[in-house]
Amino acid sequence: MRFARTIAGMVLLALGVPALLAGAGLWLAAGHADPDGGFGARFEPVRTPARAVLVTDVDALLRTDLPVARTGQARLHLTARDDHGPVFLGLAPADEVRRWLADVPHSTVRRVAVTRGPLPVDLDPATAGDGVAVPLAQPFWVREGIGSLEWSPPELGGRSLSLVVMRVDGADGLDLRMRGELRAGWFPGLAWALLTGGTLLVVLAVVVLLRPLRPREVVFVVEPDQVPVLAGRLGVTSLSGLGRQPGPASRPERHLVAVGSGAHGRTRAAIAPPPGRCPDDQD
Repeated sequence: MRFARTIAGMVLLALGVPALLAGAGLWLAAGHADPDGGFGARFEPVRTPARAVLVTDVDALLRTDLPVARTGQARLHLTARDDHGPVFLGLAPADEVRRWLADVPHSTVRRVAVTRGPLPVDLDPATAGDGVAVPLAQPFWVREGIGSLEWSPPELGGRSLSLVVMRVDGADGLDLRMRGELRAGWFPGLAWALLTGGTLLVVLAVVVLLRPLRPREVVFVVEPDQVPVLAGRLGVTSLSGLGRQPGPASRPERHLVAVGSGAHGRTRAAIAPPPGRCPDDQD
């Protein structure tokens, strides 16, 4: 029983402590949210001589760099502009975008590092080509906007969609200043749930590990005709007196008395030293 309680307490601790730490981390992160509940960050400036900046697979990029954006009802909001004003942002099927930009110089985003401060953007060099593309004339956009774009990654999850950022007229040379914002309404609720659940698990583990065990009770099951025999072997007159400690007044006094007299009238002790060996035994 003690071994089972120890294992149960350790399992509860193993579940409760990580939940408590995760809840505390989310709660601290929630303190950095914007007044509207979103988490915003600026990107480092993106400069390229190409005509477009391309994210080949948006879902794969989020899965690697920002997996929290793919859960629940999270929404992403991007804003972008350059020296000439707001730029075009669009989401479209990856195969359509690949064919459309085949001869158009473009730079591909490898990854976006999610860190404190401006977010670094790893960009591949611009591809070669002399093609021209005007984004507003294309019919394959799933989401599009000028200056800003908002969508829910969970709603579009599982689809291979590319993000394209370029000037409205398709001119070359981009010096982008971008900002992203993530809104996740479940964030505070998850933090509270982890804090509450982790605290309860830790408290329960402490109770299980530190609660003293009850002493065992010994139960004798005997036939009725064997009761006097069992009582005699246990040294009691009846089983009702089992476990009862006799008081000092009820304990009989025991004395050592002389058991006989010697040949010369001297008494002999009740417990005498062992007799010596007889002379005949020495032979």
